Amino acid sequence: MQGMIMHHAQAVEMTAMIPSHTQNKDLRSLGARISSSQSDEINFMKRWLVARGESARKAMPKMPSMDMSHQTSQESMARMPGMLTPQQMEALQKAKGVEFDRLFLAGMIQHHNGALTMVKDLFGTAGAGQDAELFNFATDADNSQLAEIRIMETMLKKETLEEKR
Repeated sequence: MQGMIMHHAQAVEMTAMIPSHTQNKDLRSLGARISSSQSDEINFMKRWLVARGESARKAMPKMPSMDMSHQTSQESMARMPGMLTPQQMEALQKAKGVEFDRLFLAGMIQHHNGALTMVKDLFGTAGAGQDAELFNFATDADNSQLAEIRIMETMLKKETLEEKR
């Protein structure tokens, strides 16, 4: 759960770039939905951890893309499925317009696929499905991530087709 909080925090960081990096209304709308759902899920996960006597604070280290001096955090984040590397985050930060749109969509698809891997790993852990609240949360996350991946793949194909014209 703590790893998923860090994972979601990067998605929120990515969506925070949208207003200053693109005028694409569809991407802005998608980003707002992703930011809202990921933030709500972060709050759920923090409450879930605290209710079980776990610290939620230790799950929120500074994002590696913001401070390159945290080598240990970078290594930890790089091992988490789907996380964008500091280099990918830097490229996203530098991009504008259509280039940003493509990098964002490709990066968020990668990110969401990583979340699907984490859910699969969770359900592959003995006893993980016994907590009904966690089971419902993970199932909802799995379904919403799959739906958003489909939307982003369609948007990415549209961007590619428009560029070829």
